[in-house]
Amino acid sequence: MIPSGDGAQRELDPVYDFPVVPRYVEIDQQGVAFYGHYLTWFDEAFTGFLAHVGVPYPDLIASGVDVQVVHAELDYAESVRWGDDVRVRVTSERVGSTSLTTTFAVHRTPDAPEPAVTGRLVHVCVAPADDWRKCPVPEALRAALTA
Repeated sequence: MIPSGDGAQRELDPVYDFPVVPRYVEIDQQGVAFYGHYLTWFDEAFTGFLAHVGVPYPDLIASGVDVQVVHAELDYAESVRWGDDVRVRVTSERVGSTSLTTTFAVHRTPDAPEPAVTGRLVHVCVAPADDWRKCPVPEALRAALTA
């Protein structure tokens, strides 16, 4: 259970699905999603995931903390194509003292049993007002990600 904005407690669903419809501009000459766009999808899905767990990105910024990607990895099993009804599934893997690791599974359709692409991002918490130095993961974010 985590607190919601109105003070009530709500059950946390540890998985968040972010819908993506690959745009024509994201498809390369081979007819598949260009590899760099997966990281854009991960970034958008991560922002949605923060809101999903009750710590919207604007609230995180307002608290004086931001996050920066320090590590990214992608593995490809099959190609995503133009017109696929993609879902990027996001889960929290690890919360450290100053960092958090999030995993991503890209499914070509909402009911695809296996992901086409998997990935992982490691974010480090930083304090913009303190020359972007590393800082601890805020307790509200830690609680939301480990609930």
